[in-house]
Amino acid sequence: MKKNLFDRNLKIEINTDNKRLTVKEDKIIIAGPCAIESYDQLLKTAEFVKSKGANILRGGAYKPRTSPNSFQRLKDEDLEILKAVKKETGMAVITELMDIRELDRLYEVTDIIQIGSRNMQNFNLLTEVGKQDKPVMLKRGLSATIGEWIGAAEYIAVEGNSKIIMCERGIRTYNDYTRNTLDLAAVPIIQKETGLPVVVDPSHGTGVRYLIKPMSIGAFAVGADGIMVEVHPEPENALSDGMQSLNFNEFEDLISYIKKNKKKYVNHF
Repeated sequence: MKKNLFDRNLKIEINTDNKRLTVKEDKIIIAGPCAIESYDQLLKTAEFVKSKGANILRGGAYKPRTSPNSFQRLKDEDLEILKAVKKETGMAVITELMDIRELDRLYEVTDIIQIGSRNMQNFNLLTEVGKQDKPVMLKRGLSATIGEWIGAAEYIAVEGNSKIIMCERGIRTYNDYTRNTLDLAAVPIIQKETGLPVVVDPSHGTGVRYLIKPMSIGAFAVGADGIMVEVHPEPENALSDGMQSLNFNEFEDLISYIKKNKKKYVNHF
């Protein structure tokens, strides 16, 4: 019989300035820009999303882009900006780790270490974050099966880190209307098979701005423990993924709808 490496009773706690979040008990709203472009951009976004109910700030410091010609990062400024905005707003932050050599520097800043979809089966990286004491968000690979995704999480858990948050961010299918196909059935499946919390990313899951709201609602309807959405002050001028980023009005509309309908869709919001 296969040994279960996951602790179903583990409480993953994340500290913010005004409360301690407990994943699976508190619904997680992660919001922020795809990429950190400047201090002003990140601070403006952080202050706004926090005021509307987001409890964790996302900000991409290291960007694995399909083309090397696409905007990737601000060299050495990115994590310093994230650190400064975290201090200014008191928000917990999440950012992606791409390279083991950046682990120590990133560890000092982030509250959650994100492993992106392209690195879901980077086993050396998974092994290293498994040795850390901070929560790890593991995004599903571009074409990963449920079994492969769980196997990747086991690489983290076997090293001793059980603070794993799974993130469904869509998989590649024959559909070519959306960027990916968001597999909401994966949410209850992962929860049943592993007991791990699951956050849904409808921004990458669809790549289409107008689909973010209905898919966020759908995520909570199937029992997701949170959502992660991209928000930008001016999506049309964003250096990365503007087409799948909400503007401030759209984010406010999303959160307002969720709060008004929380009895229908969301527990413990």
